[in-house]
This record gives sequence, structure tokens and C-alpha cells, in this order.
Amino acid sequence: MSLDFYLTQDGEEVFHRNITHNLGQMADVAGIYKCLWRPDESGITKASQCIEPLKAGLLLLVSDPDGFRKHDSPNGWGRYIHFLPFVTAVLMACMEYPDADVRACT
Repeated sequence: MSLDFYLTQDGEEVFHRNITHNLGQMADVAGIYKCLWRPDESGITKASQCIEPLKAGLLLLVSDPDGFRKHDSPNGWGRYIHFLPFVTAVLMACMEYPDADVRACT
């Protein structure tokens, strides 16, 4: 399984990233699981609503890499070194397109 995270604006896809669902636990520990995996259940409809949670989660990820590496998937599919750039890319896209609609598919 994987997560597909989309931003659409004016009916056009402006951003899309995919990452393994094995990083769900790491996202949860960083406090950004619902923002990324379940935005609809969290009332998140616009990219602007993701900015602050993603900033906070990214700060946690950067401040404790060894702590987050403990949540690396044992099979190697889902590692901190992959999640950090994913979160960074999603945050940057949300900042670039704050009025975009958010959609996540798992």
C-alpha cells in the first residue's frame, strides 16, 4: 500500500507525491499522519490548512533523526531518509499553492 497526496487548483493537478504506507507510524509520531493520510477526516480541504502541521512535524523530524529512524520499516520500504524529503516537498507545495484542494488516496 501507499499514499498518494495531491493538490489541485482550478481543476488542474499542481502537485502529486507517492510514498509507502509503511511510513504511517513515523508520520503519526511526527503528528502529521492525519494531515497527510486522512485530511478529509481532519476537516482539511485546502493546502493552507496543512502548512502549520507540516512545519511542526518537519521540525520534529529534523530535530530527532535517530529517534525517527527507529520507526524505519524493517523491510527497508519506508525509511526516514525517504520521508524527510517527502514531507519537505509536500510542505513546499502547500506553501506555493495555499488555495489548492487537498486529496489523499491510500
